[in-house]
Amino acid sequence: MSRFWNRRVAALHPYIPGEQPNVADLLKLNTNELPYGPSPRALDAMRAACDDTLRLYPDPTAKHLCETIAKTYDVAPDCVFVGNGSDEVLAHAFRGLISDEAPMLFADVSYGFYPVYCGLFDQPYRTIPLNDRYEIDIEDYAGECGGIAIANPNANTGIALSLDSIARLARLQPDRTIIIDEAYVDFGAESTVGLTKEFNNLLVVQTLSKSRALAGLRVGYAIGHPDLIEGLTRVKDSFNSYPLSRIAQAGAAASIEDGTWLEQCTTAVKRTREELSRSLKELGFQVLPSCANFILVHHPRHEASNLSRQLRERSIIVRHLNTPRIQDWLRISIGTDAESARLIEALHDIRAN
Repeated sequence: MSRFWNRRVAALHPYIPGEQPNVADLLKLNTNELPYGPSPRALDAMRAACDDTLRLYPDPTAKHLCETIAKTYDVAPDCVFVGNGSDEVLAHAFRGLISDEAPMLFADVSYGFYPVYCGLFDQPYRTIPLNDRYEIDIEDYAGECGGIAIANPNANTGIALSLDSIARLARLQPDRTIIIDEAYVDFGAESTVGLTKEFNNLLVVQTLSKSRALAGLRVGYAIGHPDLIEGLTRVKDSFNSYPLSRIAQAGAAASIEDGTWLEQCTTAVKRTREELSRSLKELGFQVLPSCANFILVHHPRHEASNLSRQLRERSIIVRHLNTPRIQDWLRISIGTDAESARLIEALHDIRAN
């Protein structure tokens, strides 16, 4: 511990991101990246943005990108906020839209950044256990709180809530901000964006890192009532007025406009997910029902840590989240059909030895 750290930094337990190793012939199924690449239209737009205008600061309001998002989701432009990845958008929401007068609520199995943000911002919080089926029970979130964060589909389980359940939650907590983190929504769940017109306490956060295959670009956005968006903007402009480069704004807008590419990629992922789930069940795995581009799996006769190690020896990495409730589960990102076949072949080999 350095003597130069303040008490907040000394007490932090930072989020640990998935590995990004540089290994030949590596099958990387640990960070839920899309295997098909970005929209060609997005790549063209970014190439075109690499010109003399890079000497100028980008638009701090990202007006064109916000208008593109607004048109796509049929909301007003002042209902849209953009940031440097959904992580930054979530951080601003935790900092500016959650009351520290009561604990924030989120699931005990969810996105690992939530407790990190709370630690960074001195925000008290309480985790709510998933039920025995690893699902979120809305009624458990009815008590006093400073705000709520729900990943839908849930991070690490892939299980999604219905729109009726989220509407019920919004009614249970009308005076608190409810963040719906939809990082994986395009892979089979229903988006809550339409409910933001009915409930002014809902803030829907999405990212271009997953279904849009732009994890390296770092663009995320939020949709909600203008009062929520104004709060996010106040926080942003007190931290970094230019979070998105000219290149990022151009590529993000073009990607969002290319609905055909999105549909092709997400359809392929869903098809592969179902086939991979079936194959894993034949090998004796328990597979949670997923609406995301990953699956959470458990084998009753093989420890998750041992499976992860043996897969790594075969140049395949998956995510072993050594946390309570899911410490004997593996999270496997959905790759291509060929990558799934390689994974299944490796698991057959491990089981035979």
